[in-house]
Amino acid sequence: MGEYVILTDSSADLSAELVAELGVEVLPLSFTMEDKIYYNWPDNRDIDPADFYARLRGGAMATTSAVNVATYTDAIEPFLKEGKDVLVLAFSSGLSTTCNSAQIAARELMEQYPDRKVYVVDTLCASLGQGLLVWYAAQQKKEGKTMDEVRDWTEAHKLNLCHWFTVDDLHFLKRGGRISAATAVLGTMLSIKPVMHVDNEGHLIKVGTARGRNASLKALVDHMEQTAQNPAEQVVFISHGDCEADAQRVAADVKARFGVKTVVINYVGPVIGAHSGPGTVALFFLGSER
Repeated sequence: MGEYVILTDSSADLSAELVAELGVEVLPLSFTMEDKIYYNWPDNRDIDPADFYARLRGGAMATTSAVNVATYTDAIEPFLKEGKDVLVLAFSSGLSTTCNSAQIAARELMEQYPDRKVYVVDTLCASLGQGLLVWYAAQQKKEGKTMDEVRDWTEAHKLNLCHWFTVDDLHFLKRGGRISAATAVLGTMLSIKPVMHVDNEGHLIKVGTARGRNASLKALVDHMEQTAQNPAEQVVFISHGDCEADAQRVAADVKARFGVKTVVINYVGPVIGAHSGPGTVALFFLGSER
């Protein structure tokens, strides 16, 4: 079997410990805050997530930009020179042009290295939803599956990767154009929280609302109950925007209701968090449909 590397980008929100355990490579995405460019490394070497969210709460703004083709080329080419193939599991094309850059880089590199293979999967996933798909791909690789087999598995199952989000501060969604200013003001006054998911095109869309924080967190688990496949046998991922107690509450609910044994919790990284804001909680699992 040919040697290959699984490469993803840091919008997958995998911790440094999990990256090392899985044996995957992560391309750090960048964001700008207070006129300084930071890179979203899994080990948070540029900025601590708690500091990032504290600055957002204090009124600072963060902006993000997609990875260009040259950056992806620089990330992939060293592995090709080592005689390895590369499987890229990229951030949803419905949320960023990052995947498109990876696809262009892959085509150009395969022309330069005709004996090597570079596959790009548009995961149509975000945050730890993307991270969970990477986790499954890494398990397949550990089981001895070829790169073609892992690529085919991820393509076949990516639309079973369910993403359910809620946010605490509607003004970040308003800033990103997800909701109107009037909706943000009224929703804040009435403590109405949106319940959202990532659809089959990889877009973040609002599905419903809940009255109050507790109801919105429960709604995430209710949606899991509707579509999860054999939940007791799954590994479930939860990400949060500097509100770990709420993430732990969702984890406890998931364990109590479905018998889930393993729940992995990590921050929503700055690349996603710049748009979702502090107080975001997101639940990820495999389901019959998104």
